[in-house]
Amino acid sequence: MARAIDNPKINTRSARSKLPVRPEPFWTMISTGCAIGYRKGKKGGTWIARMREGTQQHYESLGAADDSRDPDGLTVFSFTQAQERAREFFTRKAREIAGHIEASDGPYTVAMAIDDHLAARERRGSSGVRADRYAAAARITPELGKIEIGRLTAKRISAWHAHVADAPKLRRTKAGALQRVTEPVDRSDREAVRARCSTANRLLTILKAALNHAFQEGKVGSDEPWRRVKPFRSADSAVVRYLNPADSLRLANACEPPFRALVHGALMTGCRYGELIRLRVSDFDSKAGTVVIRQSKSGKPRHVTLNDEGRQVFADLIQVRAPGELIFARSDGKPWGASHQQRPLIAASKSAAIEPPVTFHILRHTYASALAMKGVPMGVIAKQLGHSDTRMTERHYAHLSPSYIADTIRAALPAYGIVPVQIANCINEAR
Repeated sequence: MARAIDNPKINTRSARSKLPVRPEPFWTMISTGCAIGYRKGKKGGTWIARMREGTQQHYESLGAADDSRDPDGLTVFSFTQAQERAREFFTRKAREIAGHIEASDGPYTVAMAIDDHLAARERRGSSGVRADRYAAAARITPELGKIEIGRLTAKRISAWHAHVADAPKLRRTKAGALQRVTEPVDRSDREAVRARCSTANRLLTILKAALNHAFQEGKVGSDEPWRRVKPFRSADSAVVRYLNPADSLRLANACEPPFRALVHGALMTGCRYGELIRLRVSDFDSKAGTVVIRQSKSGKPRHVTLNDEGRQVFADLIQVRAPGELIFARSDGKPWGASHQQRPLIAASKSAAIEPPVTFHILRHTYASALAMKGVPMGVIAKQLGHSDTRMTERHYAHLSPSYIADTIRAALPAYGIVPVQIANCINEAR
């Protein structure tokens, strides 16, 4: 953050109260050609920024001064806060003059930034855009969407972030429901509180990504406000939930046949739902016993090795089918949709007496946890799951490996070669 400029004439309420009322602002130079002014009126003062470029001068109204109200960083500003907003104006105007910002008919808002960012991700073929769009529409745009990015402050973002963590959880409604159903958070339940903080962090990530895209596109002059907002600590350190073999069997048997095949495939591969529903017959190599994931979350293809049961499952599914057909399809032959998995899992979990209901991602955790508990190296599990390295794998599954921690410590610590001290001899000599 740039150093705040001091001016004893206008930096405090008491100092400004002694100034005369006049239309011409009291100016303070911040840098060459850039100044901030305080205009004293009969009912209070306002802040204004001025930027000189050649023979032209550009002005921006910054907001009310904290003459009679405490500063909130939104509509009322202290001298220091006004300087921050002035610097944002100077940066934005300089980029506009240099041709890096296109002129627009109105303010560029947070909602516009989110739309542009998600549209850019769709053009790149990124995954998860649909889910992020729903999340933003539910939790970000209602509160922040109409705010101009140039007027967005760290305090405002932090307040929204905290509010999301305290807000009731939105529950999945029945098909065709017209009203959202909320579920209050039990503040005495540490896991429930952690989960809400984790949700707030994920939404903050979406918001920051959209604002960073706007900054990179020259739509805003500074990224400082959102860089200053930090996520909640330790909110994402959830205990990984997985199913034991008996629960997995009960769950699969409780599913209807077409969906049961999808669940079985998840347990045999550890693949994500979106990866499985895109698999074609040609993606299964019966001789090698592998399936190729051509479109993954990381954007890189990978081969997933199957055990004997998994190989037989896929071999049975592709019998008498063309290479281009989907391996997993609904009973009507149509492809599974992006959100067709949760309701069948809720119904199957209820029938199998598994509480709370299983999510599709828990099937992925079940696959990886089973490998970890059999001592499979973290690097092998990471490759199967499509992780770019072992950090995420170790974070979630290393504690389940019977030898991973011990082997890692023993391999890492050096042998110092220090001659052991004979304690008994030392005691005898001391006597």
